[in-house]
Parts: sequence; structure tokens; C-alpha cells
Amino acid sequence: MALEIERKFLVDNDAWRGVVETSKAIVQAYVAVDGGTSLRVRIYDDTSARLTVKVGVSEMTRHEYEYSIPLADARAMAETSRGRLIEKTRHIVHVEGFVWEVDVYEGRLAGLVTAEVEMGSESDDPALPPWLGREVTGDPAWTNAMLAISGRPPETHP
Repeated sequence: MALEIERKFLVDNDAWRGVVETSKAIVQAYVAVDGGTSLRVRIYDDTSARLTVKVGVSEMTRHEYEYSIPLADARAMAETSRGRLIEKTRHIVHVEGFVWEVDVYEGRLAGLVTAEVEMGSESDDPALPPWLGREVTGDPAWTNAMLAISGRPPETHP
């Protein structure tokens, strides 16, 4: 079992684009969601797939169980997600020893950009890049599962 410890922010501007190291297209479908527990399938660049179970521990920390699965199975699971789907491009940026994942959403979430930083412990204090906006760590409306179910929270509409 792995622990996922991360903070999540809205992104205010495009200054991060100049330091992107890698990018990949992601289709992420939620097969089941129950409170702080979710079962999702992710398809990366339409070439590989992973099945993930996440169980919330705190606002920043979740147990995460992740497994490679056949692409055909992932596509079939995505079809059964009843529209609880996110399409995004994930960009990887390193800032002062921390890995930031900047997600640019497409489809019904087009225009939304978020950034998450992976940490080793909840006491880590990563430098916050100037392109970050409001922190949304721990706000259930901003989890990817809720974005897939409910869409963009009202306060972020342009």
C-alpha cells in the first residue's frame, strides 16, 4: 500500500508552461465513488491504463492502490462510468526539489487548470511557484472525482 500525500491549487497564469518537462493525455473515469473512497481507471496517451483505488485518510493524505490493466479493459470500464469522466493533459514541472503535476482540463471542464505537488509527508513545505492561485487542498468540490461527477464548482466560471 502506498500513501499519496499532496496539496492542490488552482493555477492563475501560464508561466509554468516554459518549464514543462513532460506531458501526457489522460482520460480518467470514475467507476465508483463513495465519500472519500474512489475506484478510477486512467488511460494514458491511449496506449496504457491503470486501475486505482483511493481511500481518504486526511485532507492531504490517501491510501492509494494502483495496478496496470489491459487497455481494452480500461476502455470498457470507462464506458460504464456513467459519464463520470475527465479528459486532461498532465504536464510535469520540477520546482525546488518537488514534482508538480499541472493538469489542463478539456471537454466540459475546459479552461480549468490545477496543480498538485506530491510530498513525502504532510509536514513538507514546498516552495509555492508564482503561477499558483488559491489552494483547494481538502475541499471536496475540487477532487477529481467530484469534478467528474458535478463539473466545475460555480465560483470558478469565467
